[in-house]
Amino acid sequence: MRSRKPPQEPADSADNVRPILKWAGGKRQLLPALRRYYPESFTRYIEPFLGSGAVFLDCHNRGLLDGRNVQLSDINADVIGCYRMVRDDVDAVIEALERLDEGHQSRGRDHFYEVRDDQFNAMRREVHASADAAGGYTAGLAAMLIYLNRTGYNGLFRVNSRGAFNVPAGRYSSVRICDAPNLRRLSSALRRPGLALEVRSFERALSSAGDGDFVYLDPPYAPVSRTAHFTAYTAGRFGADEQRALQRQVVDIAKRGASVLLSNSVAPDIRRLYADDVNARSAGLRATTVAARRAINSRASRRGAVREYLITNIV
Repeated sequence: MRSRKPPQEPADSADNVRPILKWAGGKRQLLPALRRYYPESFTRYIEPFLGSGAVFLDCHNRGLLDGRNVQLSDINADVIGCYRMVRDDVDAVIEALERLDEGHQSRGRDHFYEVRDDQFNAMRREVHASADAAGGYTAGLAAMLIYLNRTGYNGLFRVNSRGAFNVPAGRYSSVRICDAPNLRRLSSALRRPGLALEVRSFERALSSAGDGDFVYLDPPYAPVSRTAHFTAYTAGRFGADEQRALQRQVVDIAKRGASVLLSNSVAPDIRRLYADDVNARSAGLRATTVAARRAINSRASRRGAVREYLITNIV
């Protein structure tokens, strides 16, 4: 088992960086529970399912990443392409996002669907036709992704069988679309020395993980029932085979000495893979449950408090 830091009080929020993307299953509201498992010492931080980056940013805001290498990745090229543009040309992203904000304030849902169907999907189709979709992202495309994410339904990223982004408009009385100071703070955070931002599978991202590394994993959650399809909210399928492959790699890196912290649902498959599995337990991994609030169910009556697993070898 790896040692952890004692629980910490929240850092001063004046200059804190907040996530710019809303993400189904995002971890901001679970940070108090997650902080209890940040390791006491580590040399490199690895996060292979970046999404909104809430845990990375929490570690950044607390100074835990100072002087350490950081490896951020996601298989979703749109996420990485967006973050790279915020990193490399934040002023252009802000300018484009301000125009989108003006359009939304004047035309609302009509503007959302025009941007989604007539602009974003057309431009996205072009960059995804290349060998490096993330490298083809522009400031305008990044701004559209941020706009559609912040005004779309529940922070989902979903594409149809033709590869078109098809999340509907959300129903918000008000929404902050362009937070320029926070975007600039995020740009600075992503430019920190020793930080890599790549499109990678979790297999590649974890291939070199081992002693001295702190690895946080937030994969697409396993469905807790036959009707709860968490995989529907990702750009690609992440099913039972992928959960098993991830478990094998998590066990391997834990045995190689990495400090591991993983979030997932309390689905029976996840219990069998981590809480009940002999190999996982021999690697020092233990599963505890925490309360979370989820709002991705289409029926409001079925949203609310749920239990989730935190799986870790950090004590």
